[in-house]
Amino acid sequence: MGNLIQLLPDHIANQIAAGEVIQRPASAVKELLENATDAGATQIQLIVSEGGKSLIQVIDNGKGMSETDARMAFERHATSKIRQIDDLFRINTMGFRGEALASIAAVAQVELKTRREEDELGTRLEIENSKIIVQEPCACAVGTQISMKNLFFSVPARRNFLKNNAVEMRHIIDEFMRVALAFPALAFNLTSNGQEVFHLEPGSHKQRIIQLLGNAYQTKLVSVKEETDYMNIHGLVGKPETARKTRGDQYFFVNNRFIKSAYLNHAVNTAFDNLLPKDSFPTYILYIDLDPAQVDINVHPTKQEIKFEDEKIIYAFVQAAVKHALAQFSVAPSLDFSLNAGIQQLDAINRPFTEEKKEATASSSLYQTFSKKNQAHFIEKTEDASLKHWKEFFTPANSEATQSSVASTTPLWQKENTVAKADSGIQIIYEIPFVQLHQTYLLATTRDGFIVIHQQLAHERILYEKYGQAAHGHQMATQKSLFPVSLTLAPADAALLNDLLPDLAQIGYQIEKNDQHEFVIQGIPADILPGNEQNAIELLLEQFKHFSSEIQFSKREKIIRCMARQQAIKAGRTLTSREMHQLVEELFTCNSPNISPSGAATYLLFNGDYLTRMFGK
Repeated sequence: MGNLIQLLPDHIANQIAAGEVIQRPASAVKELLENATDAGATQIQLIVSEGGKSLIQVIDNGKGMSETDARMAFERHATSKIRQIDDLFRINTMGFRGEALASIAAVAQVELKTRREEDELGTRLEIENSKIIVQEPCACAVGTQISMKNLFFSVPARRNFLKNNAVEMRHIIDEFMRVALAFPALAFNLTSNGQEVFHLEPGSHKQRIIQLLGNAYQTKLVSVKEETDYMNIHGLVGKPETARKTRGDQYFFVNNRFIKSAYLNHAVNTAFDNLLPKDSFPTYILYIDLDPAQVDINVHPTKQEIKFEDEKIIYAFVQAAVKHALAQFSVAPSLDFSLNAGIQQLDAINRPFTEEKKEATASSSLYQTFSKKNQAHFIEKTEDASLKHWKEFFTPANSEATQSSVASTTPLWQKENTVAKADSGIQIIYEIPFVQLHQTYLLATTRDGFIVIHQQLAHERILYEKYGQAAHGHQMATQKSLFPVSLTLAPADAALLNDLLPDLAQIGYQIEKNDQHEFVIQGIPADILPGNEQNAIELLLEQFKHFSSEIQFSKREKIIRCMARQQAIKAGRTLTSREMHQLVEELFTCNSPNISPSGAATYLLFNGDYLTRMFGK
């Protein structure tokens, strides 16, 4: 029997390494943009087509490479940043592992043009499947142009796992924004399918943030700046009114590297304690500078998760810095002492105070009590007629009168249908009033027991089936907005909403795109109460992005589930008798009344036999 273990061929080893580094087009964008910043570029241009699947091109005016360096850059473990092991613990640059270009060359067709300032001619390379096909001198500008075409063309199985162009473009925008926020002194440009998405001029951190997040943030950001011997922190946090239902506008940078840290995110959230609603997320863009030896950035292939030598110090420092900034700028709950315009319309202000009224007021015992010296505490005993009949309050009302009044107010649909027989076989007696427990559960009497219905889960089932019918052919009616609402979103959220517009139109939303990041809500589904359109869309985007399920639902299915969850009557809301009856009736006309869209039970049935056994009879 021969030897079984053998070395992988280079091109396969490169493709395996590419799986760690290049997971989707946005991963390649991140690596190429970071290489451009390391090259000392002042202008960086990103050009993509079809969500990066057919083309990703980065053009920079950095220092360029020699002919030998251009070839070496595509070898595995090739890097200009590390000479000895200690360098791994003093990393100040972005791309340092020497895997990025080798990984890209393993899964795409790559063309590189590069020239140094001291060279007359540059170098052009064409690479496919990790092999250099063409190497020749060329005329080009100082700097580097690298084009990546047909991502995963050599690994069709990987290409099949890519999402649609709009989804991949959202991820590219995310990576572009992170690098652009880390380096505000550099000019950046992003073009997608021939259309310019971003044109960012060099400026301060605040200018760059406003360029990316929108002018609405101009007066809604608070500066954070704290310096110590151990570390420095600076940046901006949004005032409470900028908090959103989506987590999008939250950025941490450590030594100019974007990181994800639930631990530090918790530090910022606690600094906002009692300033934000429970389901809102603060906006922040914070830059932490500390000795690279205190940070390990090699714990994750994407380098977005890092380890601090002393996490507790960082946590306390971030929390204190944000709290100090909010306190310094008086961002705290406050009483509004501005005069309400409605007060001016009250009778007490509008009507003249006549002499007769003055005399009547002055002669009253209350006026006398307060106008005499040392009498403010004195109240005369009076026989108040309104208190004479207090006992009548506790006597039961005439039962016949009460019944007749109830009967007169009972809707016809209740009188005619005292017993509802659902397809499930449950017979609910409508003539016996329903009871709401803890503003969450509805108790109804059945022919041989009773039923407990969870109002929120039941309503989710009702809405899920209603929106499901609308999404699959029976388009819902739209109520036009008398005053259309404008909605400005972060670029990634704008790209997501743009992708969802056709599906939202099917369930009754009429939303038009104004420009790259602004939308106008012209109409909403007919059964939704107007007045909360902006929050509804933001919450929908939040739920859509963070929809957690083991099953890969379609885009339309996700929207239906999100809408049902968002618009359902929440636990904790008091329902009228009519609302309770309507909810129960609609539930038992559903195809699957017994389970919610998430799979939870909508009701529990207690029949007579079960109740008898409970009492040991």
